[in-house]
Amino acid sequence: MKLNNNKILITGATSGIGKALTEKLCKLDNQVIAVGRNMEMLDTLAKSDNRIITFQCDLSSETEINHLVSFIKQNHSDLNILINNAAIQYNCRFDEATYSAEKIENEININLIAPIKLSFYLLPILRVNCNAAIVNISSALGIVPKAISSVYCGTKAAIHIYTKSLRYQLEDVKVFEVIPPLVDTEMTKGRGKNKISTKKLVDEFIKAFRNNKYEINIHKVKLLRILNRISPKIADKIMKRTTL
Repeated sequence: MKLNNNKILITGATSGIGKALTEKLCKLDNQVIAVGRNMEMLDTLAKSDNRIITFQCDLSSETEINHLVSFIKQNHSDLNILINNAAIQYNCRFDEATYSAEKIENEININLIAPIKLSFYLLPILRVNCNAAIVNISSALGIVPKAISSVYCGTKAAIHIYTKSLRYQLEDVKVFEVIPPLVDTEMTKGRGKNKISTKKLVDEFIKAFRNNKYEINIHKVKLLRILNRISPKIADKIMKRTTL
């Protein structure tokens, strides 16, 4: 993949992994369409670099996804890379009083349905432009789940298999999957130890992206994948009770 002079849409761009990706890709001389829900954070991001274009969108809403797609079609027909990064995680059990059907729906809509719909709606634009790619951010928890956050784990497992299948289908658009371990972001605040920084994740991603490595296991995920192949029972035992 060519790493400069691209036009890249990144969801969940105002914080965590999305913000780190936005900043790094701008430094590599790309134009980034940063998508997020918080307008104040989007405005701050836009002021940091004139190569950033912002768009406010709640990806749990079909209507707002349609508005985003219309905006791209009308104003950015040269879009060539889509990075589906936005995700939410409710770190709780099904039997907890604070959990609800609404939270389940939000997780599925944002983590799974939105990336699939955006890829489908924007594919006609991506495939007519050079150096075209779709990048889906999944999770190690989509490979080996933990006991809590079962819906989150399920959506990331679905993203993993969906991405692999989509890669088989598309010959004119490259399809990548980034599989991170626990990353030091606002979403993981107060949980777990030995988190990797967003900078380390992005640096590993950029190297693999440049070399067309389509399934990108970040940091400790490499070891987890090996362990899961050799002894799935041990991998399950390790992850089953984790609070990450």
